[in-house]
Amino acid sequence: MAESRTALILTGGGARAGYQVGVLKAVRELLAEPRRNPFPILCGTSAGALNAASMAVWAEDFGAGVDNLLQVWENFNAHQVYRADAAGIGISGARWLSTLAAGWLTRRAPRSLLDNSPLRSLLSGSLDFSRIAKAIEHGALHSVSITCSGYSSGQSVSFFQGRPGLETWRRSQRVGASTEISLDHLMASSAIPFIFPAVHLNREWFGDGSMRQVAPVSPAIHLGADKILVIGAGRMADENARPRSEVYPSLAQIAGHALSSIFLDSMSVDLERMRRINNTLSLIPEQVRREKGMSLRPIEVLTIAPSQRLDHLAARHAPALPWPVRVLLRGIGAMNRNGGALTSYLLFERPYTKALIDLGYADTLARRDEVRHFLDMS
Repeated sequence: MAESRTALILTGGGARAGYQVGVLKAVRELLAEPRRNPFPILCGTSAGALNAASMAVWAEDFGAGVDNLLQVWENFNAHQVYRADAAGIGISGARWLSTLAAGWLTRRAPRSLLDNSPLRSLLSGSLDFSRIAKAIEHGALHSVSITCSGYSSGQSVSFFQGRPGLETWRRSQRVGASTEISLDHLMASSAIPFIFPAVHLNREWFGDGSMRQVAPVSPAIHLGADKILVIGAGRMADENARPRSEVYPSLAQIAGHALSSIFLDSMSVDLERMRRINNTLSLIPEQVRREKGMSLRPIEVLTIAPSQRLDHLAARHAPALPWPVRVLLRGIGAMNRNGGALTSYLLFERPYTKALIDLGYADTLARRDEVRHFLDMS
């Protein structure tokens, strides 16, 4: 009988990825052996890539890996992710204004709204990437993938590191490339468009992996998963009613809507597609599938997503941001309830990330029986 492999997919969402840490905290609590890694396949995109890489580094001690994430996310402040001081914000703002006013003259466009060099320093000091290879060699980890989006090719590239024998893949606009995961892959995958700068890898500039990721579940399947836990960064259920609004949307509301389309919509569509395939396969006897050489196989999926709207949660905690960032965001309408979506991606501050962790923890424990059954703990 083939080895069963459970994959963990951590999606994008900037500061919203704190929710994932709360889910992992609850999973650790439910495990009979907290040291044992229940997810031999780890797949991360955008901010989820940072968490996935961290868990890969700590794959030989799952519980300690969760502790490491909690230490970071429960004590976050924006200064650890991007320059949030008056000088840093002022320089970035001045570059954008000068480009809008005289870009034809200078011909030098700014690379991003914010300078995320502090994040690079934080990750380089806390993650020992050599431990990934050791975890794979010792059998604690099967593979880890980090997805980035190529600005020139338009391809969604999943860089993966895993056991010998794993094959690369090439599909329409998506590629799997074998490599050793590095800090540059994390910085590229989490480079939110316009907000953080792109990163040059090999021969191309790459940005946030959620862009053009039409099949976010695909890397886990290509790496051999037959069960997948997906931790979302936003509510995946449709709202009951469409709210009425007579006020023209602010720039922040439009930007937040665009980011939500990048981070949330493709996962919902891909999961719906997978359920249809599973339903179709359930009608075909397994023996017939083997005789016909069908490569498709049923994949068991469990999705855990926030039970509350994170933009509303972010709006309540927005005052925790440093004042220069508040000034910048207030100017585009991001410091109110309607602009909370944009704020929810940038609010790397302890009150908000702690609230996200608590929500993820509570949402998971509320479904403890379902999680236990999925992870074969019942």
